[in-house]
Amino acid sequence: MYHIAMAVFLSTLWFLRTTKVILFYIYLWQLKEYHIGRFLDHFRTEKGKQLIFNKLNILKIILFLSFFAVPLLLFFVVAVLYIFEALKVLVDFLRKKIKKPVLTKKTTFLILAGLLTEVLFLVIFSQVDIASFAFWLLLFDILTPVIISVIVLLFQPLTVLARSQIIRKAKAKRAKFKNLLVIGITGSYGKTSTKEFLYTILSEKYKVLKTKEHQNSEVGISQCILNDLKENHEIFVCEMGAYNRGGIKLLCDIAKPKIGILTGINEQHLATFGSLENIIKGKYELIESLPEDGIAFFNAKNKYCLELYQTTKIKKYLYGEGAKFFGEENLLGAAAAAKELGMTDEEILRATEKIKNKLAGVQQKKGINDLIVFDATYSANPDSVIAHLEWLTAFQQAQGKKKIIIMPCLIELGSASSGIHRRIGKKIAEVCDLAIITTKDRFKEIKEEAGEKAIFLENPKKILEKIKDFCEKEDIILLESRVPLQLIKELIL
Repeated sequence: MYHIAMAVFLSTLWFLRTTKVILFYIYLWQLKEYHIGRFLDHFRTEKGKQLIFNKLNILKIILFLSFFAVPLLLFFVVAVLYIFEALKVLVDFLRKKIKKPVLTKKTTFLILAGLLTEVLFLVIFSQVDIASFAFWLLLFDILTPVIISVIVLLFQPLTVLARSQIIRKAKAKRAKFKNLLVIGITGSYGKTSTKEFLYTILSEKYKVLKTKEHQNSEVGISQCILNDLKENHEIFVCEMGAYNRGGIKLLCDIAKPKIGILTGINEQHLATFGSLENIIKGKYELIESLPEDGIAFFNAKNKYCLELYQTTKIKKYLYGEGAKFFGEENLLGAAAAAKELGMTDEEILRATEKIKNKLAGVQQKKGINDLIVFDATYSANPDSVIAHLEWLTAFQQAQGKKKIIIMPCLIELGSASSGIHRRIGKKIAEVCDLAIITTKDRFKEIKEEAGEKAIFLENPKKILEKIKDFCEKEDIILLESRVPLQLIKELIL
């Protein structure tokens, strides 16, 4: 009877903490779009390493290895650990701090599969003696990231089958729209801004469909065609993203663009593409997929786009030569494409006047204590971070005011990461009075270039305290990439 009671007690504690871990790893796989290269690259970051090599995990491995020497001691130590972990789960639940995936059919299935695996494990091993039971629970605990990853990967063939079916249906529907003009937009940066600008301008004259936010993958584009494409649509503005060679070609096979816009190329996602050459060739797949009477637009402000422009044989244009600040070329590119489609300068001007924020990816907001906050947290890449810092020097209201940047280190930059962060550090030294870096991965490189201006802080409350102590009325805060949500909520009014 004692054995059963202790087994139930330990099982309950273990189930609580393990369910939290399962939810987190499904969340992480979803965040990385189930791309194994992006998922594995996460464990090269400081936060990723801490998931595996934290003190608690190391202690559990030591306990696991010491089982045969002192089995009964293992049970009591493990029970104490799981009591504290289960209490932490309850506290995090009440504070709404548990990271969990967005519920979809796929994540629901994965969560159920994970929970079923937990239950089966408990049923199978609950009959052994209590010390051995603790041993097996600890083993599952240590291997949970691997177990959940195996479940995700085992489910992938079904995902591929479902994806293929969605793509096939989308291709069939797209083929029926003979007169639909599709404009494909790709690049390492500037895709979303160019899409939004172009949609706003073209909507002044045409019936336009655009891909929604984060709908730039093969499934996203296919779902857009299946769910949103109507008979009265004349133009489809299609943002295209990929992490490997062949990805953009697949998207072009689905959407069949006649016009292609290449917004810029840099080292973004170098870790998954493998090399800069692969990134260049991968993005150029859009232009290669255009028909003989297709039209290609290239960002004149990007050296790789200029090189590709020279080699392109179909009708082609450069845009953005007159851009005065980073991101303005996206608006100029949208205007150039609209003009090619027959819109007059007056129509384009009337449409652009409706665009309130012409600085790509940045929104000006009011912060606490009358601070001016520039929110560029939607996404970040090496060029945009440098450009936003440069833009601060020209921002009239920033003259004579302190300038602070808050950002994590950039990810998925592969072998180029060290040099890029040094470049960012140099620009911080030139422009900023303070840089708060929220992750450790390349803080060393930034610090070496930015000196005392760069500090590492990851706790949102401490960051806020630092800002309040350091800043005065109308000082400038630039938020880049994924800074803590708690900080954004408390900093922006």
